[in-house]
Amino acid sequence: MKGIGTGRLFQDHAPKYERIERERRFLLRELPPGVSLIQEHAQITDNYITGTRLRLRKSRWVTTNEWTLKLTQKYTPAPPDFTRTLITSIYLDEYEYEVFSVFEANELRKNRYYFEHEGRRYSVDVFLGDLRGLILAETDFDADEEMDAFPLPPFAVADVSREEMFTGGRLVSLTADDIRAELARRKGSARD
Repeated sequence: MKGIGTGRLFQDHAPKYERIERERRFLLRELPPGVSLIQEHAQITDNYITGTRLRLRKSRWVTTNEWTLKLTQKYTPAPPDFTRTLITSIYLDEYEYEVFSVFEANELRKNRYYFEHEGRRYSVDVFLGDLRGLILAETDFDADEEMDAFPLPPFAVADVSREEMFTGGRLVSLTADDIRAELARRKGSARD
């Protein structure tokens, strides 16, 4: 490896630089009651840098035209449990963002709406481009026990938290038709 020399890479990550993200993800048929495409939202463009666990994100809050730029490493330490990930983010300025944007990457675009239901905050992602028609909702937890006991909310069709297909790193290589075909295949397999 260029620049490292002999030896091996130390694998123990210092918790002061990364945090555990506990997240449940739900598939929706439509926007939850009370959420509208014209309400305040963020426009998000994620570029998953090819061959890495890195994501370059630019996010624009539409009503204020304010941008957030960041480089994130997000990975699952114990697949196939995609509910718990380790995440490290670095906020970037415009020049730094442009420097990283030269890397080959796959792009994922979505609009994110924030929504509260029964005292819990959700982010609702409406995907654009090749994934147009896909709607996912996510909610975060502070403790494993609370996350594991959380029921399917009434506005959701399915809990897809533990399915790799619904992680950003996987979605970036799919289309809405790919997802519909896979869900239809699963439904057909369940009846057999």
